[in-house]
Amino acid sequence: MIRRHATMALHLVGLNIAGPSAKYRAAHGRLVQLMRGVYIDSDDNADALVLRNAVRIAHYLYPKAYLSAASAILLTPTPEGKLFLSSRRNQRTRLRALEIVQNTAPDNPAVASATIVDDFGDLTIDVSSLRQRFLESFRVRSEHATAVTDPMKQDLVTRLIAEYGSPKGAADAVWALARENSWYKEAEVAERWLLRQQPISVAHTEQNVDLHVAWHGVPIGKLRHDGFEWRWTAAKVNMPMIVRDTTPGKLPPFIAGLLPEGWLDRVLPGRDERDILLSGRRYMSNVAIVNDLANLAVIHADFLTSPLRKWTKRGLFTGQYLGPGRNQITDSFETQVAKLYQDADTPRLSGVQIKAPMHLSSKGELVEATGRSFTHILKPGGTGGFETLPVVEWFCLDLARRVGFNVPSFALVTMPEGLPPALLVERFDIRTKPQSGTLYCLEDFCSLLDVGSEAKYEATIERVARALRPISTDPEQDLLALFRRALFAWLVADGDMHLKNMALLKTAEAGDTAFRVIAMAPIYDVVTTRVFPTLKHDRMALKLNGKDDRLRRTDFTTLGRTIGLSAERANQAIDMLAASALLRVGRVKIPAIGGLSDTNHRQLEAIQNFVRERATAFQPFSTLAKTDSRVDSN
Repeated sequence: MIRRHATMALHLVGLNIAGPSAKYRAAHGRLVQLMRGVYIDSDDNADALVLRNAVRIAHYLYPKAYLSAASAILLTPTPEGKLFLSSRRNQRTRLRALEIVQNTAPDNPAVASATIVDDFGDLTIDVSSLRQRFLESFRVRSEHATAVTDPMKQDLVTRLIAEYGSPKGAADAVWALARENSWYKEAEVAERWLLRQQPISVAHTEQNVDLHVAWHGVPIGKLRHDGFEWRWTAAKVNMPMIVRDTTPGKLPPFIAGLLPEGWLDRVLPGRDERDILLSGRRYMSNVAIVNDLANLAVIHADFLTSPLRKWTKRGLFTGQYLGPGRNQITDSFETQVAKLYQDADTPRLSGVQIKAPMHLSSKGELVEATGRSFTHILKPGGTGGFETLPVVEWFCLDLARRVGFNVPSFALVTMPEGLPPALLVERFDIRTKPQSGTLYCLEDFCSLLDVGSEAKYEATIERVARALRPISTDPEQDLLALFRRALFAWLVADGDMHLKNMALLKTAEAGDTAFRVIAMAPIYDVVTTRVFPTLKHDRMALKLNGKDDRLRRTDFTTLGRTIGLSAERANQAIDMLAASALLRVGRVKIPAIGGLSDTNHRQLEAIQNFVRERATAFQPFSTLAKTDSRVDSN
């Protein structure tokens, strides 16, 4: 029976609301669409509402699936917000604080019925039977299995013995189901539990690694490697959960996303993930990973000491650079930066480009962040034809700022010893004051889509949008931001807008158990890749409408329709961004800084030509875009 009353805040198309009515109310701001067919009142607590009605939503989306493993026991999501189902395929669905995890059901499942009560009323659903639940808890490399705790298993033992009269009778019943599904290894372990013969524990070896993960100084869980695979155990804390254990045996995707790649991965000592994690302590997103909790006390909290805008004039850093330099006789600048990472207290950075974690003091002194708050990222010129990369990125960021993107503070830095200019970018995922209680977490789309950094180019903008909508606290605005970001990448010929160069910024306050805001992060790492000789034929990093080159206006209008933007909104966004870029690209001027080369000027002229050619091809522009006369701040 469905409760129909005025306070119903969750709306499921075909169940308690008609499709046209839902679309109309969403278009007028009264509802927010979380995913196809699922809407909530715009002024309601989405996370609490989704978790409270998680089973109902899962049953609505996947009517042929049944609750399994821990969810068949709890009949609610786990404390981490996961709801486990079994069906015909493996699938994962994120819906704000809820994550629906499906695995392939056995060929001959044994199911029972259970009744839950939620905002709609009573709902009778299928769940794994007692025997199957017990076997599911011993499946190898199964996320479903890892969610079943030892106390849950012991309770299942008690119930099975009570149902079948004896441990031997329970074991025989479990074996009967196991044979039907070829779950022989699972049955062997289950039998030992039933007969009180616990599996022999693995002895501690030198290969074992035990690590504590902290966020904003608070331990949130443990990572353990037993010499073969990783295990994540979340702590019970009064904070939002930032780590999801999606693939048993592997590092959680959020943790994996923090690890160095490219240049830094090569200069750090060690052979594998264990060595890399043991070599450092501090990471982005206010995360620390230590092998001894006592080490947390000596790690500096990251907060903004002095804003970069205070030390910037006409695009140039006016403070004093006291960071690493280049010994012209023996060492390259890359070697000098690499030496910083020999200290475990130096924050680790992901990304292929050479970067140095820096601290900007209240006196305007820019120094290494080792032993200090990590406030800014320094990007020096690369090698092998990429020496001008910082200036190219500065140009693209300045244009992005002028056309209305949320851009972190940035400036070019005059480098010592004849080095080319470097780019300095302010972190936007840290507190602005040490006494602030705001919690920040930055999660890139590799982590959100649960793919490794090696697969950062293997996705589409449409797939990113599908992951974004159910998580964002303002999906319509964020989908528009994603749409504009993709269009801007095309206009400036940015072939490096991959999954790690887009992220969500999540914020909460002290005492919150869920994030208050989950939104697209400010734009970062935007570069016209086609101006570099080895990348002159570079394409879009992520396809849209099935294409990564020769994009037309119709490709973007199709993208807008696919991700849920109205034709009017998509066309208006195209008109305004293209017209604004065409109007403002000529206003971006290289700051007067030493170390510039003729190559810099040729590259910036090429960027302007790319923007003019591509923006012009997207006409007609709207009257609003043509008459836009906003004045740039710089």
